[in-house]
Amino acid sequence: MATTADDVRTVALSLPDTSEKLAWGSPAFRVAGKIFAALGDDDSTMGVKCPVEDRAELIAAEPEKFFLRAGHDDGYAWLRVRLAALGDTAELAAVLTGSWRQAAPRRLLAAHPELAAPPAADG
Repeated sequence: MATTADDVRTVALSLPDTSEKLAWGSPAFRVAGKIFAALGDDDSTMGVKCPVEDRAELIAAEPEKFFLRAGHDDGYAWLRVRLAALGDTAELAAVLTGSWRQAAPRRLLAAHPELAAPPAADG
């Protein structure tokens, strides 16, 4: 079953201190006033925070899932995700939690160690 905008809303709002507010006419999810995810215009995609240095690798590994909106995302630490390409709610939660961690203040991260980044795999 494809991931939907309602799934994004449910998962995003389950994260601590998250609120939903329109930004540029689309639903956006904020923690401590900072946007960490936003639904696309047609609810089939979302934008999430992603370190610029990680984007190319993610897009190369899964171009059907991850992309940039040319001319819009180039200079920002954001990545676009096609909702239909996400495997399940667990994958959606992993993507949103990773983005939330980048926007959340340290005090909030410290208060929720269960949402800490998984250890890096040794390769």
